[in-house]
Amino acid sequence: MKRSRFTEEQIIGILREQEAGAKAADLCRKHGMSEATLYNWKAKYGGMDVSDAKRLKALEDENARLKKLLAESMLDASALRDLLSKKLVGPAAKREAVAHLQAGFGLSERRACTLIGADRSTIRYRSCRPDEAVLRGRLRDRARERRRFGYRRLFVLLRREGETAGLNRIYRLYREEGLGVRKRQARRRAVGTRAPILVEAKANARWSLDFVHDQFANGRRFRILNVVDDVTRECLAAIPDTSISGKRVARELTTLIERRGTPGMIVSDNGTELTSNAILAWCTEHRIEWHYIAPGKPMQNGYIESFNGRMRDELLNESLFFGLDHARELIAAWVEDYNTERPHSSLGYQTPQAFSKALRTARDHRAAQRTGSARWPLAPVAPCGLSPVEALNAIG
Repeated sequence: MKRSRFTEEQIIGILREQEAGAKAADLCRKHGMSEATLYNWKAKYGGMDVSDAKRLKALEDENARLKKLLAESMLDASALRDLLSKKLVGPAAKREAVAHLQAGFGLSERRACTLIGADRSTIRYRSCRPDEAVLRGRLRDRARERRRFGYRRLFVLLRREGETAGLNRIYRLYREEGLGVRKRQARRRAVGTRAPILVEAKANARWSLDFVHDQFANGRRFRILNVVDDVTRECLAAIPDTSISGKRVARELTTLIERRGTPGMIVSDNGTELTSNAILAWCTEHRIEWHYIAPGKPMQNGYIESFNGRMRDELLNESLFFGLDHARELIAAWVEDYNTERPHSSLGYQTPQAFSKALRTARDHRAAQRTGSARWPLAPVAPCGLSPVEALNAIG
């Protein structure tokens, strides 16, 4: 409010002169004011003494101050309501909130920082990090090629190419670029204890079999027979066809044994093709133990179930098959990549082929040192024996 040139004592004195008989025009000319101002004073201070005028002035000032405080508090409340939908976690979010308050509500930087509880030095900070555009581009390219890979596997792929950035930096860029993979809903897990089948830590100790179903672009359905080595995690065979009988399964297993060797045990569910007379006769002929899991307990065959999930997630859900030949070509290429390029978390982020080679080398080395009575160790649930954090630290 504009400050008056006259004090309350002067105003009361001028009004007393008018009451004593002085003309308004003479008083205005004498004191240098307009007649309108004189009549406004008379309406406001008429009949008051100096103390009453000072008290009125103090009340007006207090009222103006309270109005200003009320307006500021209402503005703060409105600004805070506008920020309710924003999650103010981290310096970047707070900088964005302060900029929003300054642009939308006209608040000063100091007031906006006080309102959201941020330090002004944090808001004014500008990053001094070097340009990461090249690394971000490489990370996006790898994520586009491997759309179902998380940041840990992408980190392993970049490290193979010679990238020196650490896991935390890759994770930060992974989050900033919005490359997160949508997670499936968690399934209910079985309650109780299990007694796993223990096998030696060597290739061909145990194979797992199962079928995966999918369909072509024209809607015709087909199935894939998957065979996995439980110790090395290698995919030994992935055979797509519109129909696979028990005799076909026996014939494919015979071909696989001629190429790779005889397994110590084969594990499967109770499907009709795998419990047929052809499979039972084949087991008797080749003297191979065939273990059937309990009905309704797919996690007793968890290795092949995990492999099926990876195939479904990374290949079947990402590809459109136009025929059986096309499906065989894509599946064969994916299996080759799975065995030779894809890092496997249960193997310390090695590829199945590299792990199998290392296991065979270690076996040959120990075989030269052990006695005839010594036995190979049992394969644990994760043959490498490393947690994902330990494995990634070992990589770099």
